[in-house]
Amino acid sequence: MKNKKNILVLCTGNSCRSQIAEGWLRYYTGGQANVYSAGIETHGVNPRAISTMAEAGIDISHHTSNLVAEYLEIAFDYILTVCDHAAENCPVIPAQKAQRIHHNFSDPSKLNGTEAEIEAAFRATREEIKAFAKKLALEIYSASHKTN
Repeated sequence: MKNKKNILVLCTGNSCRSQIAEGWLRYYTGGQANVYSAGIETHGVNPRAISTMAEAGIDISHHTSNLVAEYLEIAFDYILTVCDHAAENCPVIPAQKAQRIHHNFSDPSKLNGTEAEIEAAFRATREEIKAFAKKLALEIYSASHKTN
């Protein structure tokens, strides 16, 4: 692919769902896209997001929690919001002609329950995002190459 696609994943705190989505999109685009994640706030990368992705063989331990303002100079092809709050409160990014995609994923970091229930919620969200990211990467790749 001559021109790598630029993908931005947005969430409120850039700590869990957006980090998981960034990890899966990097995996499924196989280096064919520049994938970034950011928040309208920064909460640090959730340790449970790191461990649940490690279970699936994806290392996001090197990810950082970033503000969307850090990426205003990048021309994004796709902006994916992964929570309703970010979709409703995301600042308009000037001069962006990006295709905007929204999918509200469940937030396992908000769950109060037993350790087993919380782990199960993180795994469920990981798998939900995995399926979405795989489908999205295939659509982007297919659209870029005009092949099946």
